[in-house]
Amino acid sequence: MENTRKIETVLATVPYTGWHLEKLRDAFGPDTKFIQLDRKDKEGIAEVLKEADVAILQSDLDDQILQGPRLRWVHCDHSGLNHSARPEVFERGLFVTGSAGRSGPVLAEHIFFLTLSLIYNSHGLHDAQKEHRWRGIPGYEDRRGLYGKTMGIIGMGYTGTELALRAKAFGMRVLGYRRSVTDAPPGVDQLYCADRGETIDELLRESDVIALSVRLSDETYHMIAERELQMMKSTAYLINMARGPVVDEQALVAALKAGTIGGAGFDTFAQEPLPADSPIWDAPNMVITPHCTPEMPDLVARSLDIICENIKRYRAGEPLLNMLVPKDVYTKGGNSH
Repeated sequence: MENTRKIETVLATVPYTGWHLEKLRDAFGPDTKFIQLDRKDKEGIAEVLKEADVAILQSDLDDQILQGPRLRWVHCDHSGLNHSARPEVFERGLFVTGSAGRSGPVLAEHIFFLTLSLIYNSHGLHDAQKEHRWRGIPGYEDRRGLYGKTMGIIGMGYTGTELALRAKAFGMRVLGYRRSVTDAPPGVDQLYCADRGETIDELLRESDVIALSVRLSDETYHMIAERELQMMKSTAYLINMARGPVVDEQALVAALKAGTIGGAGFDTFAQEPLPADSPIWDAPNMVITPHCTPEMPDLVARSLDIICENIKRYRAGEPLLNMLVPKDVYTKGGNSH
């Protein structure tokens, strides 16, 4: 174990500069050889991989990185690790971590942007303003705000826990669902846990807003499909800030056209960019953002905090933050980024 936790050579393809780069170098220490390369420099990367113990990557784990004979830990500097969650990772005992959590607060804001856009009918208001129509939306006075409604959060990671606090500030009842058995995070009134044998069914039936913030894996692929959409209230909104393939998009479009659910707000899709001929564009009560969220004030600094903490944990033989586990394996393909 001691030999596998030494860090002698580090390959870095993250485009850090200035104090960000210095902090990363310093975290590994003067006795570690630190080599920074452009992620497109395949020849240079191949050479460094002959001796690298650790890789800090800008992008996902690929076939070339997997061939590094001495590699023991790879950090991918983004949140979604579904493209790196390969069976080979676990077959060779590789540690793979990511930067999940660095954007949690603004991703939670984004969920509320999508939710409030649906609650207030932002499309209809925009059209009325362009046409200079005052109160020109039939039935608008019958709408109700978020106060007193129930938000169901599927995926109680960094974004989910940030979202629960904000939902509670809106005066909402909050239901949560996660894989592992834990105490309910702050702001969550009822927590359902998969490892306790519980399902998302009750959350789907009771929630007025259902927010998806789970990792994409073989277990979560199409976890929201026709059956689940039928369980939801006809007035409920589905918000996807996870990954596109978590939802069966064909079933979603059918549900929106049939009025099975009240609306949807999505930032992620099974194919990105979303094709111009996709029926999702024209589905009723659909709000779309192009997988783009305003960043935190210093996103790189938040990434560095995660990486530096993991360097300490790695050397100490402690569990790493944001580490892939076998249940995260994703083999069903798709182009979600």
